[in-house]
Amino acid sequence: MLLANSRIITKRTAVATSAALRPAVHTLCLSAVLKRPVQRSGVVACEGLGKKCLTPSLDQLTSTQPLPAQPGRQRSALAAHKIDKDLIEPLGCVEPVRCRSRSCDKLQYGSTEDQGCKPRGGLDGDEMTRVIWTMIKEKLVLPYLDLEIKYFDLGLPSRDATDDKITVEAAEAIKKYNVGIKCATITPDEARVEEFSLKKMWRSPNGTIRNILNGTVFREPIVISNIPRLVPGWTKPIVVGRHAYGDQYRATDMRIPGPGKLRMIYEPTDGSAAQEYEIFAFEGAGVAMGMFNTDESIRGFANSCFEYALQKQWPLYLSTKNTILKAYDGRFLMIFAEIYEAKYKAKYEAAGIWYEHRLIDDMVAQSLKSSGGFVWACKNYDGDVQSDIVAQGYGSLGLMTSVLVTPDGQTVEAEAAHGTVTRHWREHQKGNPTSTNPVASIFAWTRGLAHRAKLDSNAELAEWCTALEAAVIETIEQGHMTKDLAICVHGTTKVTPDQYLNTEAFMNAISDTFEKKWAARS
Repeated sequence: MLLANSRIITKRTAVATSAALRPAVHTLCLSAVLKRPVQRSGVVACEGLGKKCLTPSLDQLTSTQPLPAQPGRQRSALAAHKIDKDLIEPLGCVEPVRCRSRSCDKLQYGSTEDQGCKPRGGLDGDEMTRVIWTMIKEKLVLPYLDLEIKYFDLGLPSRDATDDKITVEAAEAIKKYNVGIKCATITPDEARVEEFSLKKMWRSPNGTIRNILNGTVFREPIVISNIPRLVPGWTKPIVVGRHAYGDQYRATDMRIPGPGKLRMIYEPTDGSAAQEYEIFAFEGAGVAMGMFNTDESIRGFANSCFEYALQKQWPLYLSTKNTILKAYDGRFLMIFAEIYEAKYKAKYEAAGIWYEHRLIDDMVAQSLKSSGGFVWACKNYDGDVQSDIVAQGYGSLGLMTSVLVTPDGQTVEAEAAHGTVTRHWREHQKGNPTSTNPVASIFAWTRGLAHRAKLDSNAELAEWCTALEAAVIETIEQGHMTKDLAICVHGTTKVTPDQYLNTEAFMNAISDTFEKKWAARS
């Protein structure tokens, strides 16, 4: 979801994405604060500014039944998502619906006259996380915030229908509006190609967005006092900064069919002599890969990491394997050292923090022995692996925030660090209850909106983000949690139904806690 403007609330627009059941028009129609939505035959009728639009109710969106066809439109079901193919493009009602009464007790951030109207981006996703995405918007966000949302449906059927152009459009919109909030999405493999009858095996939407934004992904655990940690010594968070560009994720790999020589050639554009390297002489079949990175991207990565650690007031560690990859990893080491000496050494010393390089294997061992409280700069693949290890070490992958930050610090894309929770989605399709953890998805909203608040100097929106995060943590510390967290607490997979809440009940518990907390603010 793209957040360009918001009013609390705010009128900023953001970019958002969600996963399975909602076509793009629905987010656009719901990008407003209503005093009381009027229920009519399973749809919410949003009236305001002389406009009227129809959007499915929460019960409908979480149902396995098809959505009702829009008047005058032919339905075309896409796989299990039950979305209208011809609704992938937004329809009508693109103006935000605003609260009719200034005395409305739902907080608003001024008006279009006094604050302007900047959009944010909303990026929808797939499967169970898409269902959760809808719940978060309807229960926790839209009752409080007046948001102008630029919506992009990155659900797999939508990506296939648009030949993945919608992913590129979403990334460009994030660059334009500076804030994107993304739901988890499917990266298809062979099985998914068959399941969804895809035209081809599309690339990871996360990879596409990261490469266009050329940013660094920072993943930080959400520390909750009553959730046991697998690494008990980790009393402070470890933030993993993942270089989200190049390396294996932009590599060209191939199968070698039989004996032959593999060569790598670099041809300078200035007309100077080409450089050729013989990689390997195959005596039989095998595999090969060529990967790359750029000085520009590494410099951006370094600046993002130095700035983030300085903001946190924590030391920064860079890990590489420069003893083996002397030129490749050595370039990372050299650029980080140059930038630190030129721009950050004095600032770090004044703050009482430091920068240090360590070999990746040594860094892994040292991190396990530490108490946390540092930023760990990792190359792309290392960051992919270590962020999941760190998340599990703090208790659960469902308690991990993920924020992509561009080198200049102006653009942020926030998302959950986990996937689409396919196993729960299969149960949901059967009509069975699930206990799916929405915490990371909620924090995707708060972290994205917090950046919107920072850009707009919107103190009230920043306060709202902090209060919602506190309400989530407080709810869990009161003993209300989903099954995955109950397993962490009780140390067994055989937890009983009285020890955890199902998805919607947990969301309602958070909503109740937050409603009381927000109403009681001074």
